[in-house]
Amino acid sequence: MSNPIISIIIVNYNTAHMIVPCLESITADQTVPVETIVVDNASTDDSVSLIKQNFSWVTLIESDQNLGFGKANNLAFQQAKGRYIYFLNPDTQIKPGIFQTMLDYMENHKDIGLAGTRIIFPDGQEQDSVQSLYPRHRYAKKKFDALKGEIAWVLGASMIARHEIIQKIGGFDERFFLYAEDIDLCLTIRQHGWKIGYIPDALITHWARQSEISSPPAAVWQRLLIADRQFFEKHFSKLSYQIIKWSNIIQAIWRIFTLKITRPFVSNKQELDHKVDRYRVTCEIFQGTN
Repeated sequence: MSNPIISIIIVNYNTAHMIVPCLESITADQTVPVETIVVDNASTDDSVSLIKQNFSWVTLIESDQNLGFGKANNLAFQQAKGRYIYFLNPDTQIKPGIFQTMLDYMENHKDIGLAGTRIIFPDGQEQDSVQSLYPRHRYAKKKFDALKGEIAWVLGASMIARHEIIQKIGGFDERFFLYAEDIDLCLTIRQHGWKIGYIPDALITHWARQSEISSPPAAVWQRLLIADRQFFEKHFSKLSYQIIKWSNIIQAIWRIFTLKITRPFVSNKQELDHKVDRYRVTCEIFQGTN
């Protein structure tokens, strides 16, 4: 597409079973001129071959390593020609008409820098995709409450932004490898004077965390905590971060102690051990910082 209005950017990692129906759903919606850019983060499944065989209209960027979510999005953004950038997860399917709906919303709300869409699970249940507060909001309440708009952040599985804004802020902060990139991006956009919006009539179905399906629970928890820690270190004062850090450590130590005491009386010991592992990881992540 030589003159797309919307550039769709999808970062794929080992989700061959999802990327095909995702791209097919894009094909079914021809209401607005779009281009689709997929960055494959060195998948070990047949994602790349499936895209090449079935979707010649996709601009495919093959990375020889897993760049992480933010860096891969930034790589695709360098080639994006659209007036708007639509960040979409591969484990999603869009509903017809979404592009026109998003375009109308952004054109009619000039104070919105980025907007999220309505997201449902495959069973039809609503996904909690819009938040009015940041994690540990109370520790930087004065700073955050001074920002424009009522929405703090939206889920990164489906969000549309103005090209010039992403260009101006330098895209995603590439220090975030996986998780919290959407929170950080929304906060950065608000810090530049824009509001975050929500488009309830633009609908997608989201399967959630398909690229992490084979990862051990402790490993997923570790990545989540690292992202949280990076967010706190970046956006909170040193004093606030120390309070958050030690509250996490103390709570984790206490929970490990109480869980071990109750272990002889618990029937599902495997589940209990998983909880202990999570709290151990919490201590490791936060004790390893200043």
